[in-house]
Amino acid sequence: MRNRFQTLHAVLHVLGSLLMVLGGILLSPLAVVFLYGEIDVSCRVLLAFLVPALLALGAGAACKKAFKGQPPTNLQALLICSLGWTAFSAFGALPFVIGVNASYLDGFFETMSGFTTTGITMFTGLDQMPKSILFWRSLTQWVGGLGILTFFLAITYQGGGAHRLFGAESHKIEARRPVPGMANTIKVLWLIYAGMTAAIISALISAGMSPFDSVCHTFTALSTGGFSPHDASIEYYRLAGYSHYVLIEYILIIGMVLGGTNFLIHYRVIKGNWRAVADNTEMKYWWSLIGVFTAVIFLERAWRAGLFAGVAGEGPDAFLRFEENFRAVLFQVVSILTTTGFATRDIASPFFGQATCVLFLAMMVIGGCVGSTGGGIKVLRVAILSKLIRREIYRLRTPLRSVSAIVVDGKQVGSDEISRIAGLFFTWIFLLVIGGSITALLSDLDGLSASSGMFSALGNIGPCYIPVKTMGQLNPLIKLMYIFGMLAGRLEILPVLLLFSPRAWKS
Repeated sequence: MRNRFQTLHAVLHVLGSLLMVLGGILLSPLAVVFLYGEIDVSCRVLLAFLVPALLALGAGAACKKAFKGQPPTNLQALLICSLGWTAFSAFGALPFVIGVNASYLDGFFETMSGFTTTGITMFTGLDQMPKSILFWRSLTQWVGGLGILTFFLAITYQGGGAHRLFGAESHKIEARRPVPGMANTIKVLWLIYAGMTAAIISALISAGMSPFDSVCHTFTALSTGGFSPHDASIEYYRLAGYSHYVLIEYILIIGMVLGGTNFLIHYRVIKGNWRAVADNTEMKYWWSLIGVFTAVIFLERAWRAGLFAGVAGEGPDAFLRFEENFRAVLFQVVSILTTTGFATRDIASPFFGQATCVLFLAMMVIGGCVGSTGGGIKVLRVAILSKLIRREIYRLRTPLRSVSAIVVDGKQVGSDEISRIAGLFFTWIFLLVIGGSITALLSDLDGLSASSGMFSALGNIGPCYIPVKTMGQLNPLIKLMYIFGMLAGRLEILPVLLLFSPRAWKS
């Protein structure tokens, strides 16, 4: 009993600190409220942020006072991680409930989708929403990009147990640090993140995007979240006749790739080591996946659209058609593979063939790089699994006593790590099957559409083959399942499952 109370005290004390940080974050959209004059007679938008901010601050202060703090153990850090993300979403849903009359379930869904950088949305009519609400949607993804606990440690760094909190959220295959020391690591990560944020905002403004849209899209591109202040997503700029919409799309492609790449690589490049972008196994697979998927999908698109017919007689028009189609394919491949979810073309539209629809599902599972803001299983794990398959084939044609290790970048991958990856992959497949089956049973969707919803939620990707209007009308049980899938995908399943283990709370 004593151990249980110790765990409860340790978890809820840190949770109190997290809620107080959330209270401060919830006040930041007030700057947008005043800047764009969104205070009406009812003060609804103002209250949409003041009320949850005060509630979060009050609940946080109460937890800190009622429960004694102590450096968390590894297990407690995992529990804090899962509860922290859940609590952030629970309080962060209130601006949607108060500000735009959303149901609490839809608001919770939207906020969980934001903080986990998933990007599935319950809302339509985004172009008419208050800008402060749209800013809050984007801000949730930017904060969730590097992780809520990482953001918490950057704001209120504390030595005791900080390394365990950092590890609980970034336990991606023996997560490495760019520099020695916890404080220095956190500082470097956020300096890189903030620097790239400022650079992309400046680039988008230079390309003709409004400052507000530039901030929102930068927040959600670099965090690989994909929320947009427009229903049409990035296609809005082409449809609205922006003269530099092509440049905007290429800038966002760069932003998404930066977010989906390991931040350790960014650090090495900043230090002058440009070879880092291609000198390790994961980066080689990363560029290969982008290249192969783009080439295959573009060839299918070119064949279906007849781009190869009559090229010689069309001159410059032929080049423009090729560039337009290539850009659309490249944008969507990068968007899906980095798990961002921006769109210049609807992935369910006739623009993409049936084979491409299947490839998009595969990309949702793969995701971005280890140590990035991207979701999915991660490219490095795919590389290790492919090496595992090659090893098993090799062992079939060699003596039973022969030893064959799996080596990545000169280091042997231990059996424990291989078992963990295999277990994680199996759990992914199991959840995908369960999620797709439940969605099909409780809706009128076809098999592909029903399956894609859980692919999207678990991979933290956003777009799927379920229309947004239909998504908002899904059975509440399906929405709850997707909420679980988004959190499980972001925290890599195991920390979330610990919440339901009585033994974990007794340890």
